[in-house]
Amino acid sequence: MIYKFGDFTLDIALGQLSHAGEDVPVEPRAFALLSHLVANADRLVTKDELVDVIWNGRIVTDAAISTLVKTVRRSVGDDGKSQGLIRTIHGRGFRFVGMLQKSVRASARTEEPPPPPAQELTVEASRPSIAVLPFRSVGQTLGWTAMADAIPAELISSLSRLRWLRVLARGSTFRFRDPLLDVSVVRSRLGAAYCLVGDVEIIGHRVSITVELSDTRDGSVIWCETMSGGIDEVHQIRTDIVRLICSGLELHINIHESERARLRPPESLDAWSLYHLGLHHMYRFTGKDNAIAADHFKKATELDPGFARAFAARSFTSFQSAFMTYSENRKAEIENARQFAEKCLEIDPVDPFGNFNYGRSFWLQGDHEFGQTYLERSIGMSPSFAHGLYAKSHADMIAGHGALAVTSAEEAIALSPLDPFLYAMHQAKALAHLHLGDYEQACLSTDTGAREPGAHYIVTTIAAAINKVAGKDAQARYWYNRTVAQRADASIAQFFSAIPVRDPIVREDIYRALKDLGYPEK
Repeated sequence: MIYKFGDFTLDIALGQLSHAGEDVPVEPRAFALLSHLVANADRLVTKDELVDVIWNGRIVTDAAISTLVKTVRRSVGDDGKSQGLIRTIHGRGFRFVGMLQKSVRASARTEEPPPPPAQELTVEASRPSIAVLPFRSVGQTLGWTAMADAIPAELISSLSRLRWLRVLARGSTFRFRDPLLDVSVVRSRLGAAYCLVGDVEIIGHRVSITVELSDTRDGSVIWCETMSGGIDEVHQIRTDIVRLICSGLELHINIHESERARLRPPESLDAWSLYHLGLHHMYRFTGKDNAIAADHFKKATELDPGFARAFAARSFTSFQSAFMTYSENRKAEIENARQFAEKCLEIDPVDPFGNFNYGRSFWLQGDHEFGQTYLERSIGMSPSFAHGLYAKSHADMIAGHGALAVTSAEEAIALSPLDPFLYAMHQAKALAHLHLGDYEQACLSTDTGAREPGAHYIVTTIAAAINKVAGKDAQARYWYNRTVAQRADASIAQFFSAIPVRDPIVREDIYRALKDLGYPEK
């Protein structure tokens, strides 16, 4: 549907706002709010409705809503004083009060050819691309000026391993050396959706490297990071910042793409958008969200049968369903987890996410050793792949290799401190410390992990067991109560099905702890 008001045209299907024929840049959330108000101009839109539609029901403040409304008003030449287009109904909500003209998109009778049918869209057409620009030298850079080019050059090489992201070649991106460059120029000249810039600052004997990731489509800054140290550590800092950026992009671009997909009209979603919309639900770790995610990934693979990562994601949801016993047919989900990951590797054998899921699928069959081969392969393909490091830590812990498991878990946490899998990383570390007999560190890690968003009943069961083994009865009872509140049928058999600890002493300690707390056998 296309709406016109004054000199403005709002094309909801295209996700485009224009004024007198010129595009008006609008961030995704502001565009979604404007579209919702315009589409419902015949009635009052309450604040609660906006929170549900725009923020997906998350808790937001009135100030956040007011700020977004202010942004929308500014985009359409309105303000809070005149309220010529968007009127505030105090204490209740908002209404669009401008004069509207509606029209339907021109049919195939127009001179422009119709867009290709959805079935012909491929992930390559919508896969995000990134331009890594040469960094800026700041301060006393004598003798170190090459760093400003060396780091982004190394990043381009490392990021090219991320199969889901198109990385523009250095020959194109290194032409942009203006420190005040508008990222929209990068988009218009190179077609990149994302732009990474940075500074290398040297003052005295200290070096600081700062990077900033922007969305060229609206100019918004998505993520920034700084790492610093002594000048004698510069090469280690350079290595660390490259790994940190690779891991950070894996997380933050996916989150950002998920947010953009969620704000688009359902009928306009392509395979890539469906994939990211699925990720939005997949990392909530609930049965309902896991089913929604699986459906989105299924549609993505139907639209693009060559979309390797979507098959890997289907494996992830099947694994989650079997691991958490969401499905009554656990055997079928175990088989799906393997087959979907296998399909991903048929299409793209060097995708780290595909190797991660294929390796993990063998956990469900009790074959951690065979799965470990593929987990290590995922890390070899992308050394900054935090999920691969976590999974390796988990498998090492199951095998009783506590020290190796601690190292991998700590590395995963350092690389991705905001990861949706953070709860699992802490729990792998906690169980590894338990194997090493370090009860204090085990309790610290398990309590940290159990408090993370997404922590499910297996996680709180681990926290209950470790605290009980450590003699912290009150804390163990707290986590037991949390477990029962999440899953009333939680049992010892379910725990060992998910976490098949092999060390006989550790296994016996956990068994007795769970038994004493009141967990049933089955």
